[in-house]
Amino acid sequence: MSPAGPSIRVVLPTYNEADNLEPLVAAVLGAAPAGTGLLVVDDASPDGTGEIADRLGALDPRVSVLHRPTKEGLGPAYVAGFQRVLAEGADLVVQMDADFSHDPGDVPRLIAAAADADLVIGSRYVSGGGVGDWGLARKAISRWGSTYARAWLGLGICDLTGGFKCYRREVLERIQLETVGALGYAFQVETTYRTTLIGAR
Repeated sequence: MSPAGPSIRVVLPTYNEADNLEPLVAAVLGAAPAGTGLLVVDDASPDGTGEIADRLGALDPRVSVLHRPTKEGLGPAYVAGFQRVLAEGADLVVQMDADFSHDPGDVPRLIAAAADADLVIGSRYVSGGGVGDWGLARKAISRWGSTYARAWLGLGICDLTGGFKCYRREVLERIQLETVGALGYAFQVETTYRTTLIGAR
């Protein structure tokens, strides 16, 4: 960590987010602390998301792009993104969805909370949390999935399936990203569980 403060990177996996990407990037960088960088990890979106990301990166040095040749799932996209920003020296790594299901305005709160925690989870199921305009079916599936995972793993974390998080680099270095096997949203559960196994808080 430099005397000026931690190096912060937001990792944003995308697949067919052409309508959301530009306003989301603007909102995230507008809210985040000065000097925050953002990495778009695009899985060969056929709708032109990758090209939009390239254009944004050409206009703003805070934006970089990692193009992956095929769609392999959320987990591998995050792993590739985490590995890239760690190699570039990130001290704090924020992950979030590209569909505005996570409020960019909450990014500073997530980062600030990392001063006292190894992993910060922007939970949907605590006071102040929420799921926006999700339909009843999506809300039920999400809540059930998180409750099931909590019971199965014996963890007291309210939102195991949530994807709005901030990691300290030391956590990502210790949870052996290269061995994470979950491809889809189980990635959120696996990485959080691994974080608890190493005694992080």
